[in-house]
Amino acid sequence: MLIHRIAAAVVCLLIVSPLAAAESDGFVPLFDGKSIEGWVKQGGDATYKVEDGVIVGTSVLHTPNTFLCTPRKYGDFELTLELKVDNKLNSGVQIRSLCKDEPYEATAKWANGKEWKGRIPAGRVHGYQVEIDPSDRSWSGGIYDEARRGWLYNLEGEDRKEARAAFKRDEWNKYRIRCQGDHIQTWVNGVPVADLRDGATPEGLIALQVHGIGGDKDKEGTQVRWRNLMIKEL
Repeated sequence: MLIHRIAAAVVCLLIVSPLAAAESDGFVPLFDGKSIEGWVKQGGDATYKVEDGVIVGTSVLHTPNTFLCTPRKYGDFELTLELKVDNKLNSGVQIRSLCKDEPYEATAKWANGKEWKGRIPAGRVHGYQVEIDPSDRSWSGGIYDEARRGWLYNLEGEDRKEARAAFKRDEWNKYRIRCQGDHIQTWVNGVPVADLRDGATPEGLIALQVHGIGGDKDKEGTQVRWRNLMIKEL
């Protein structure tokens, strides 16, 4: 009987140890693996559902970019997650992003000090996006300013060749995203990708994007999946 009790205790420790380790590091689940209740869908009509602990986003014809947003904003944090995307679909993870009920005139500065100005429509998610790019361009992990300035950190050039090779098609990929002050960094499967200094938006929503596909029937129903979303506020 004593041996059985010891064995049971060991099994319990093996089960809870990874979670305890994560909690001791300050990470908590952003998604509980069961429900997206409380998250808010913005933008288009792409669909989101939970299957076997995974958030599944599915593209829909003739609808703009769609975003599944956290119910609250985050400023300084470290986020880890795993994702998998159909090769025909582009996607992204929004960080420090905004979505307002009324249209407004927005401004943001480029790294060279020049100012960008534009009008953001009501209900339009905008801000930093960490790219998911299974195309031959291979800019996964780069940083794009959605609905504002465009690319802030792309993966062009020979010096970013290793970063372009980090993303694996048809496989689960682990992303790590760290935001602290004006410093934004990304890693894909442990490989450093983006290292950006930009202070346009100090805090905002985290959101999961299904990119619009226009009328391309060949891309209808393509999917992107996310799991094991963990966040630590800094």
